[in-house]
Amino acid sequence: MADSDVSVKSDDSQQPLSGIRILEIGGLEVEYTGLSLAGLGADVIKVEPPGGERTRTIGPFANDEQDADKSLHFWAYNRGKQSIVMDPESAEDRETIQVLARSVDIVLTTTAGNGLHSYGIDGEQLRAANDRLIVARMSAFGDDGPWADFVGSDLVHLALGGPVMNCGYDPLPNGRYDQPPIAPQSWHAYTIAGEQLIIGVLAAVSHQEATGRGQLVRCSIHDSVSLNTEVDLMSWVMRRVPFYRQTARHSAEKVSPMTTISNTKDGRWIMTMAIGDKDQAKLEAFLIKHGSLDETAMASLAPEESIQSIGRFVPGSLPMDGRSVVLQEATARLIRKHSYDNVPWREAQEAGLLWAPVRRPEENADDEHWLARGTFAEVEHPEIGQSLKYPARRWRSTEPAWQPGRRAPLLDEDRRAVVESITDRAPARASERDVSSAPGTTTPTAGVLDGVRVLDFSWFLASAGGTRYISALGAECIKVEWRANPDTRLTAMAPVGGREARRVATGPLPGVNDPEMGGNFNHKNAGKIGLSLNVRHPDGLDIARRLVKVSDVVAEGFSAGVLDKWGLGYDVLREIKPDIIYAQQSGMGASGGPYAKYRAVGPIAAALVGHTEMSGLGDGAMPAGWGYSYLDWIGAYSFAQAIMSAIVHRQRTGRGQWIDASQCETGISHLGVPTLDWQVNGRAYQRTGNRSPYVPSAPHGIYPCRGEDRWIAISTYDDPQWEVLVKTIGAHKLGADPKFATLADRIANQDALDAALATYTREFDEYQLMAALQAERVPAGVCQTAQDRVDDDPQLEHQGWLTEVTGAKIGTWPVGEIPFRMSETPAKIGGATRKGAPGYGEDNEYVLGEILGFSAKQIAEFAENDVI
Repeated sequence: MADSDVSVKSDDSQQPLSGIRILEIGGLEVEYTGLSLAGLGADVIKVEPPGGERTRTIGPFANDEQDADKSLHFWAYNRGKQSIVMDPESAEDRETIQVLARSVDIVLTTTAGNGLHSYGIDGEQLRAANDRLIVARMSAFGDDGPWADFVGSDLVHLALGGPVMNCGYDPLPNGRYDQPPIAPQSWHAYTIAGEQLIIGVLAAVSHQEATGRGQLVRCSIHDSVSLNTEVDLMSWVMRRVPFYRQTARHSAEKVSPMTTISNTKDGRWIMTMAIGDKDQAKLEAFLIKHGSLDETAMASLAPEESIQSIGRFVPGSLPMDGRSVVLQEATARLIRKHSYDNVPWREAQEAGLLWAPVRRPEENADDEHWLARGTFAEVEHPEIGQSLKYPARRWRSTEPAWQPGRRAPLLDEDRRAVVESITDRAPARASERDVSSAPGTTTPTAGVLDGVRVLDFSWFLASAGGTRYISALGAECIKVEWRANPDTRLTAMAPVGGREARRVATGPLPGVNDPEMGGNFNHKNAGKIGLSLNVRHPDGLDIARRLVKVSDVVAEGFSAGVLDKWGLGYDVLREIKPDIIYAQQSGMGASGGPYAKYRAVGPIAAALVGHTEMSGLGDGAMPAGWGYSYLDWIGAYSFAQAIMSAIVHRQRTGRGQWIDASQCETGISHLGVPTLDWQVNGRAYQRTGNRSPYVPSAPHGIYPCRGEDRWIAISTYDDPQWEVLVKTIGAHKLGADPKFATLADRIANQDALDAALATYTREFDEYQLMAALQAERVPAGVCQTAQDRVDDDPQLEHQGWLTEVTGAKIGTWPVGEIPFRMSETPAKIGGATRKGAPGYGEDNEYVLGEILGFSAKQIAEFAENDVI
C-alpha cells in the first residue's frame, strides 16, 4: 500500500473506545484527558456543579460576552461530551452520582475542586461495588508527601516542573540574565499531565477488556511536568551540568552565538536548523544558489571532525561551531530579503533542509496539508448559526479512530438523556466478548502488555519515547539499529570516572565519547532489547520479515516511505501477519498532504504549529519559544496512545491497522482556544509574557529572588490572596497604593505592579517564600532547574520520579519513571529487571537464536557478512 492510500473507514462503531462510558467529575485537570477519550469513541458524561464547572468562566468568550455557555476555553476542551448538573449539597444528587458511577466503565476525576470527593464519594468504595470500574485520578502534587497540599496553577506547575527554567531569552554578553524565564503559554501543565494519564487509562482499558477487572490509575501534574523536559535532566544526572536558556532554541550548557529563528522584512520569523555535516552541506548549496553565501569564503571552514558516525546528538543540543555560525548568518541574510509569505521555506524543505515558518496558532486551520489530512473538523454550533473548525484528529489510520463529536454541551443540556440512558446500564464483562485474538492480554499479568512484542524501528525522542511507554507497560520491544544510521546516543554522556566520580563531584564533569554510554539514550530506551540489523541486505530483510511474523506491533519513526523502500510497507507487513499493527511517527504525517515528505524535529514542529510564536514578550519582541523539543515528548505520548488504542481495538475486533501519526498534529490539538478565538472573534493570538492571558490574575508572573538567576512564580486571583502576598513580603506600601486596590486595578497597572513587587521578592530565599505563600494557599512555586528537581525537591523524591536501571556498559543510573501509577498492573521503566537501554546489537544472540531459532554458526555468518 502506498503512503497516499491511508484511509479511514466510515464505521465509527468500531472506534477503540466505542461503547465505553466515562463519568468525568473535575475541571481543568482532567478535561483534556476526557476530550481525547471522547475523540477515541467513548461516551463521556461531564458532571458539573450548580452554575457550571469553573472552566466555563475561563476566557476568551464568544463575542467577548462572559457567559457560561460562551467560553471558548470550555468549547475547546469539552467537545463531544454531555453535561449534567449535580449539586454536592443535595442527597438526591449524591445518590444519583453513586448510581451513575456504578454503571460506567471509567470514572475520570481529580483531587481538586469539583472532584469525586466533593460529592462525598470514595473511589475505592465505587471499585468495590463494581470490580470492572477504572478510576483515573489526577492530582496537583500527588496524594501524599511534603508538598501534597500545595496549590498549583499552570504557571506554578511549569515553574516547579522545570520547563520555565529551560525557556526564555538569551543572557547578556556577560552571561547574566536581564529578563526572567518565560513560561510557555497554552495550559501546557495540564495537557502534559493529561497526555500521560491517557496512556494509563488506555492501558487500564486493555486490562479491563481482557480480564473484566478495573483498577486505580493515579497521576500527578507535578510529576508529569517534571519528567517532560529534555536534555537538562539527564545532563545533570550524568555530569552535573547546569543548563542556560536561549532564545527560541534548546537550553544548553553553553550559549550559542546565533539564534535559529531569523526575521523577515515584514517582522515575522522563520525557524531553520542544520543537524550534522550532511545538513550543512545541503544548506551551503542552497545558500549559494540563492546568492546569500560566497562559495570561496567557505573553503577555509571545513567541517569540524565529528564522532556522529557512531551516534547522533539530540537536535539542538550542541553549540554552534564556526562553520555553523557562518551558515546561520548567511541564512538570516537570505530570510531578511523576503517577506514572510514568500520566504522559500518549501523549496528548502524540498532540498532536504529543516525550515519552517514561525506561525501563529490560528494559521494552521486553513493550511492545505492539515485540511488534506483531516486534522481539523467542522463542528456545528446551532445556537450561533455557525460551524467552527476544531483540531479533532491526532493521527490517521486504516481503522476508525477519531470522531469530532458535537460541540461542547450547554450547561445541564443532557440531564434527562443521561439519567434515562445510563441508570440501569450494567457494563459488559470481558467474558461476554471474544478476546482470544489478543496476545498477552487474556489473563491477568503484572504488566498490561506482557506477551506483546514490538519490532521497534523508532529513534530520536518522538517515536522512541513512545515505545518507551509501551515497554514500561510490559511489552518486549526489540530496538533495531544499524551503524550507518544510528540513533541519538551522544547526549548527556556518562562522566569520565563513572558513577563514583559523579557522586563526589562538586562541578561539571567531562563526558565520555562512547555511544554505548549516552545518558539521554538510556533515559528514553530503558527496558528495550537491542538488535543490530542491516535491512538493506537480503538476509537482513529476511530476518526483519521473520520478526514481523512473531510480533504484534511494528513501530518506526523515519521519514515517509522509508519502510516501503526497504520492502516492509504495510501491504507486505499484513501479508506476513494479517493482524499486525504498523505504527508510523513522522514530523508532519506521512500521507494526505503536500508536507508528507518534509522533515521535522521538535523545534521545527513547534514553529510550524504555533507553539514557538505563542511564548515570549509582546509589543514587537521576538518569540522566546520553547527551550527544548516539547513536541518530541508530546509526540511520544501521542505515539504511545496510538499504539495502545490500536491494541485495544484489536482486542475488540481482531483487526490490525496502519497508524500514520505526526508530532505536529498532537501540537495542533493543544491549540483549540486560539484557533476558536480567531474564527469567532477575529482575534489573532498575542503573546503576554508570563501574564495570564485568559483568567483575571495579577500579580501573575515570575519574580527575582535572592541569588543569581533565582526566580519564583506567583499567581494571585483575588483580593484575599493579594493581601496574603503583601503581608508575607512586607509590601505594606503596595497594599496601601490605590493603583493596586482591586484585582481590576492591579490588572490595569501590571507594569508598575511587577516592577514594584520585584523589589521585595529579590530579598527573599525562593524556597522560604514559596513555603510561606503556600501555607496560606497562595499559588507559588520556585522556578526549578534540573539540579533543584533532582537534588532538592522532596515531593518528587517521595513519589519516586527517578528509578535506577542498569545497562551493560553504562552501569547503573537513574532515569525518569512513568508518572502514572496503576494499582493492578504497574508500569515500570526498565521492566521488572530494571534493564537500561541496550548497547548496540547487545541482544543479537537472544533475538536471532532464541526467538528466530538461528544457530550460533548462522549468527556468526550474519556478523561476517555485514547483516548484523
